[in-house]
Amino acid sequence: MADSPTMTYGGYLRLDRLLSCQEPETDAHDELLFVIIHQVYELWFKQILHESALLQRRLEAGGSAGALHTARRIAKILKTVVGQLDVLETMTPRQFAAFRDALGTSSGFQSDQFREIEAVLGRRGFPASVLRGDERLRDAVSRPSMFDSLLRYLAVQGHPVPREALERDTSLPWEPDAAVQRVLLAVYADENGPAAEVCEALVDVDEGVQEWRYRHLKMVERTIGAKIGTGGSAGADYLRSTLFAPAFPDLWEVRSQTEQTGQTGQPAGGEERGHGG
Repeated sequence: MADSPTMTYGGYLRLDRLLSCQEPETDAHDELLFVIIHQVYELWFKQILHESALLQRRLEAGGSAGALHTARRIAKILKTVVGQLDVLETMTPRQFAAFRDALGTSSGFQSDQFREIEAVLGRRGFPASVLRGDERLRDAVSRPSMFDSLLRYLAVQGHPVPREALERDTSLPWEPDAAVQRVLLAVYADENGPAAEVCEALVDVDEGVQEWRYRHLKMVERTIGAKIGTGGSAGADYLRSTLFAPAFPDLWEVRSQTEQTGQTGQPAGGEERGHGG
């Protein structure tokens, strides 16, 4: 069908179906904005999952250039997702209250795709009730996480990743590992090498998710304050509890262990260098 000379813009994008998916429950002017923003979020989440699968394949094959390109794309998508909150924040608390009751028990915490993104990034502690009803999530928590794929990439690149880390049960949560951090320190010693660039690209992805969590929290606070979230969720309190919990803690920990080097290549004064320092 793609080769058809009669293919149109609207037909290719299925615009008749896409534009009929917005069905506000009230006459409140701002409800359409709320619906569109969240539908677009889900489309971007779908793309992040699509790109993440490719990234993991490229990492495990040891392909530096391809992995770097894909990780950078994911980070750019996350920047776009965060930027959409600027539009949502043009809605005042009173404007949201005009249709909030129509949301019923629905809540952003019910996003199956965002849970799957969390699983790809390494989260494993989902409630059994959630796992029972989501086959994709069950599959995701049983597969290697993105950090597991990074370790396999480093091993293919010739770095001495501990066998225990490579052969671990990936259905369990990753625990920060001093031996893995020593490998990462060696990777970062060649900061212009492809492995260091790939690691930094994954830090960008991790930071992008953390930035999304922070901006989401502030949006909720300015819209509903300390009220209980829709669907009975804990609202801002829950979002606050998820802040500053990196997906790849070892990539952040090595920053406090990295020494600044002078022109001789030797440690200069034992000073610590933070991210971007």
